[in-house]
Amino acid sequence: MPTPSVRLQLTKPITLSVATLAATILFVLFHSPHSSSSTTPHPMAARSFILWLHGLGDSGPANEPIKSLFTSPEFKRTSWSFPSAPNNPVTCNYGAVMPSWFDIHEIPVTADSPKAESSVLEAVQSVHAKIDKVVDGGISPNNIFVCGFSQGGALTLASVLLYPKTLGGGAVFSGWVPFNSTIIDRIHPDAKRTPILWSHGIDDRTVLFEAGQAGPPFLEKAGLSCEFKAYPGLGHSISMEELKHLESWIKSRLQSSS
Repeated sequence: MPTPSVRLQLTKPITLSVATLAATILFVLFHSPHSSSSTTPHPMAARSFILWLHGLGDSGPANEPIKSLFTSPEFKRTSWSFPSAPNNPVTCNYGAVMPSWFDIHEIPVTADSPKAESSVLEAVQSVHAKIDKVVDGGISPNNIFVCGFSQGGALTLASVLLYPKTLGGGAVFSGWVPFNSTIIDRIHPDAKRTPILWSHGIDDRTVLFEAGQAGPPFLEKAGLSCEFKAYPGLGHSISMEELKHLESWIKSRLQSSS
């Protein structure tokens, strides 16, 4: 259980985490030479899919400007989805109801924070349903990428690890491992071939850097590879550098249509 002194600071970091990401997106757009460009899918059928999962208290539409930064020709036939989390009571915010993929017991999130595993697994089922629908629509799992920030990053990790097929990749930004090591036994062998990109700001005070650092050892134990990138001076937000690397990382993994 978190101490009372930590609880007194809980609502403020939650508000800051949402505002920081929104401000980051606006800053990135205003300072991007391609900010007016669009990534509207090509009239032909989409050949790749990117699912973006937002952080606690945020919304899908507020994150949609991110796609305008992916200006490479390879993304002309990419379909994007920015779903919004359902409204749920959140323990770390005294049970206040807000957009939340799953429950969070305490903020800041540390490497040893308690896990709301049953809540996470319920959210994973919703993400898997979205992925299944895309696969049924004709897009190869190898061209499906799940990305997420903060709570959405934790859900991204859980979703790709527990999906029974190899996906194009999972990208975790300022996230954490949202379940215990016992979950490793449930990871399908095909899921172990899904590449993971993990990006985390060293100065993050909402999801501590130590929580991000705990990711690669967990994944190694589970039999997965992970590219971990630390960003000095970055707090609980996403930088242009991170997003441009994500673009090149996904582009290098897109596979030609059969």
